[in-house]
Order: sequence, then C-alpha cells, then structure tokens
Amino acid sequence: MRELFSLLTFTMGLSTPFTFNPMCMLSWTKPNQPHQLAALLKEPEKWKGTIRTVLEHWEFQCISPSPSLYRLKIEELEAERGRLEEENKSLEMKLEKLTLQGDYDRSKTKVLHFSMNPASLAKQQRKEEQHQLQEECERLRELVRVLEGGGSIPGNLEMVGSLQSPQEVAELKKQVESAELKNQRLKEVFQTKIQEFRKVCYTLTGYQIDITTENQYRLTSIYAEHQGDCLLFKASSSSGGKMQLLETEFSLTIRELIDLHLLHQDSIPAFLSAVTLELFSHQTCA
Repeated sequence: MRELFSLLTFTMGLSTPFTFNPMCMLSWTKPNQPHQLAALLKEPEKWKGTIRTVLEHWEFQCISPSPSLYRLKIEELEAERGRLEEENKSLEMKLEKLTLQGDYDRSKTKVLHFSMNPASLAKQQRKEEQHQLQEECERLRELVRVLEGGGSIPGNLEMVGSLQSPQEVAELKKQVESAELKNQRLKEVFQTKIQEFRKVCYTLTGYQIDITTENQYRLTSIYAEHQGDCLLFKASSSSGGKMQLLETEFSLTIRELIDLHLLHQDSIPAFLSAVTLELFSHQTCA
C-alpha cells in the first residue's frame, strides 16, 4: 500500500490529496482548491478508476485493527460482567432475607386468613382476659374506697369482699402443708407394711409373688433349684377372678403335676402345694 501511494504521488506530479495511515489502507484528504480535482481527472485512464473510487468513499476503513483494542474491550466487558454478578448476588441475598422475614410480592401472592385461626382466637382470648382483669381491678379499687370510707359494701362488691384475707391464706397454706406431710408419712407406712406382708406370704406359702406386668404375676418357690425356676400366672381381669398358667421353662418340667391338679382337679392351691412338695423332696433327697 505504501508503494501504491508513492506511485500515485510520483505519477501525478502534484500535491496529492492522499495520505497514508499505517492502520488503514489509504485515506483521502478533501482537495482545498477546484484545480487540484481537475488536475487529477486529467491523469491517464489507468488511474481514473482508482481516483473515482477514492472520491466516492472518501476514506477506506481499517482492515486489521490493533489487537490492543480488542484486549481493552475484553477487559471492559469482564469488569462489567463481574460488577453485574456482584450486584446479582447482593440482590439474591436481599430477596432471600425478605422471604425469610415473611415478605412476599402482593401482586403475585395472595394470603388468605382463616376467620377461626388459632392466632385470632388467642388474640381474642387475651383481650377478654385483659378486659376481665381491668373490671376486677376497678371492683377492687371501689371496694378499697368503700372500706376506707367506713361504708357498707354494695351488692355488686359482695363477691369481692368475700375474698380471704392474707391471714386466712397463710392458714390454708399451713393446712395444705400439714396434709401433704401426713400423706407422705402414710405412704412410708404403707410401703413398710407391704414389705412385711410380702415377707410373711413368702414364709407361710413358700412363694415370692412379684407383679411383672399388668394382671401378670411371677411366683418363685423358696425351694427352687435355680434362680430362673418360676411360674407365671395371668389374671383374666383386674379383679383377679380367674388365673391362667403361662408356659415357662420350669413349667415344662412339671407337666404331670399340671395335668393332674390344674387340668383334672382344677385347683391352683393344690398345684402349688404339689410343686412345693416336689421341690422340697428333691432338696431332702439330695
């Protein structure tokens, strides 16, 4: 391109209106005088096409812009993208915070409130209690004024006047404490008597009776050879009207006694006595 510019300048032999720009192919400078344009048009035919093209476009655009311009533009776009991302994150955090606080878009979301929801009922109950307390305070103030004035208690304040005095309240507290102490002592005595009764039953009958679950009782003989040898009975009702023997490892070893005394004779006392004699005989023989 530089050689073409030099050739045009040399061939035309005049002050050329062309200028060469390293960033562009060729630039045209508008002639200042009409005779410059006329002189150019008188040149040989081989240059007329080029000159007319220059006159039509006035200036050629750059074919290869500098790479630094692209890098600068990329840096600007990257900075803008980073700024937009930070702004987007900030807006998302604000939106999440507002959502957690119960905020919502009224144009898109409609909240329905039940007429009998628990919150409304609680507020109404609180208002009623507050109103009752205020009325009670007013009645008490009126009663105080009447008592201070030495007058008779009006009919609407008789119920308020029937309230116990502090001395009466203290006396009632003492009575309650005394009753609780008496109840505690009765529990201790009752527990002691229960233990005594269990020991007596164990000594007289030879069986220790324990309640395992509701309506179920475990009997352990005083002559049991092993600690796990026991009999389980279950009552058909809480009154204990009818008892039923449950199967255990020990009951499987005394099948003959069960068949004789429970199935044939239908007698639990006879069965327990027979078991006692059986175990006692094992110990004496040993």
